[in-house]
Amino acid sequence: MSTPNAPSSPATAGSGRAPGSVPESGTGTGASSGASPLPAVLQADCANCFALCCVALPFARSTDFAVDKPAGTPCANLKQDFRCAIHTGLRDKGFQGCTVFDCFGAGQQVSQVTFGGHDWRTHPGTSRQMFEVFPVMRQLHELLFYLTEALTLAPARPVHAELRRALAETEELTRSDAGTLAAADVGARRAAVNALLLKTSDLVRATVPGRKKNHRGADLMGARLSGANLRGATLRGAYLIAADLSRADLRTADLIGADFRDANLSGADLTDSIFLTQAQLNAARGDAATRIPPALTRPPHWS
Repeated sequence: MSTPNAPSSPATAGSGRAPGSVPESGTGTGASSGASPLPAVLQADCANCFALCCVALPFARSTDFAVDKPAGTPCANLKQDFRCAIHTGLRDKGFQGCTVFDCFGAGQQVSQVTFGGHDWRTHPGTSRQMFEVFPVMRQLHELLFYLTEALTLAPARPVHAELRRALAETEELTRSDAGTLAAADVGARRAAVNALLLKTSDLVRATVPGRKKNHRGADLMGARLSGANLRGATLRGAYLIAADLSRADLRTADLIGADFRDANLSGADLTDSIFLTQAQLNAARGDAATRIPPALTRPPHWS
């Protein structure tokens, strides 16, 4: 698990902590350019993945998972065709963590690009390396997600050139062979990208007048923040498990790595919040009045 103040990367499926073409520069005067849906390469495509999250990653029996499963062992619910036997009832059967996890498109990249469509069942000799590479690719795709978003943010224009270079370098690494990926120093790459994302965050949040709250890495588990003005705040790596953020104003807030498991976002405004992921939304509770960025999807379990 990464440090709270760096881009997050779950070590196991569903921990909840939580490329492609990008415009030449951000547009508009606000924090966001009204981002369109994410590039397909950054969206999980389970039909073109060999169920890597169901095999490569471990999970421990908890409120998120009904059983223990070691890394490299297929989940007992995984069928021969790489589909989940309980997909429509995961939450009811104690596998809430599976509904939270997002690979940012790393699954199909490893399955179809790195290993050229050779799956681990019919080509068992690929399994060890495939399972080793998947968590690496997942982290790289997470970085691509953040970099792609950063390049849509108009106030971050002063660092767009650096962001674009980092994006190109990371994209190039994702196209490497399995051996290169397995040996990659992902920690160093994350640290370099995180420095750019911090600059991006400062530039974006500076557009919000007045003093902004700093809750970076704060323990706010169960905190009563209903209706709170958190506009332009930094909540990087904050622990917001079961916090009440109903009707809170989170516009332009930096939410990278914030732990929203079971947090109440009913009626909250996350419009133009930055570095919010689908996994974070999936881990939280919300309703029809919750406002979310246009590039993300309202979770089906929200009321």
